[in-house]
Amino acid sequence: MNARQWSLLALLALLWGGAFFFVEVALQALPPLTIVAARLLLAALALQAITRLLRLAVPHAPRTWAAFLLLGLLNNALPFSLISWGQQAISGSLASILNATTPLFTVVLAHWLTADERLAAHKAAGVLLGLGGVIVLVGPGALAGLGESLAGQLAVLAAAASYACAGLFARRFRALHPLVTASGMVSCSALVMLPVALFAEHPWQLAPPPLTAVAAVTGLALLCTVLAYLIFFRLLAVAGATNALLVTFLIPVSAILLGALLLGERLSAGQLAGMGLIGLGLAAVDGRAWPWRRRHAPA
Repeated sequence: MNARQWSLLALLALLWGGAFFFVEVALQALPPLTIVAARLLLAALALQAITRLLRLAVPHAPRTWAAFLLLGLLNNALPFSLISWGQQAISGSLASILNATTPLFTVVLAHWLTADERLAAHKAAGVLLGLGGVIVLVGPGALAGLGESLAGQLAVLAAAASYACAGLFARRFRALHPLVTASGMVSCSALVMLPVALFAEHPWQLAPPPLTAVAAVTGLALLCTVLAYLIFFRLLAVAGATNALLVTFLIPVSAILLGALLLGERLSAGQLAGMGLIGLGLAAVDGRAWPWRRRHAPA
């Protein structure tokens, strides 16, 4: 990837890193499926409005909208619900580690399902280094509850696998404008999740949520969904599924750096070491270090 693509990846990590925080805040007042439905509905309305304002060509073929629906299930409805439900039983730190297994699922699935993203030694090594870096960064303490809340952990792992499948399936939309793809996908997701939340959780019976919960859901919709997916689909088109989904390694980094910059939290030696491992993993997946070594190796 070039410098611009790495910059987009870092910005995407910043946006999606905030999603775990927003979900934790919203869960204090709202049930998980209601949060997901509200997030998707607000995001769909915003994306539809922007698409119409820019007068972008929207496909009308039923086959295309069926593909949007499948992508929405894999990339929104299913993983959002699984993560929100899982975070009721496990911490955000452990959820971020389990979510960072997405590139592992991606490199394996891409090897079998694509012709241009085959599994190579440097990719496998980079993904394992990056995952190890996430564990070191977040801290071994986050793994203390591993195995206790098994259902919540399996839910987040299933979400990671779903994200990997979505990243590979979304390759077929590279010819469309990222805004059109995001709008179609999120609109279909909202249509699925709205009746599910209404039937399962009866949100009209809940007490009015506090402003903090409303702000958290709004942040999830506009920042972590609308803006994030515009960046994600652009990155997916130019860098591929494996590279785009490396963002899950950077999400914990962005969360910790935000804490240091905005809240004055001190960075520990373990966190710095974890960031270093993640950096090595990203460099290995990128593959540029390997040709450099071959060019400079003695004859």
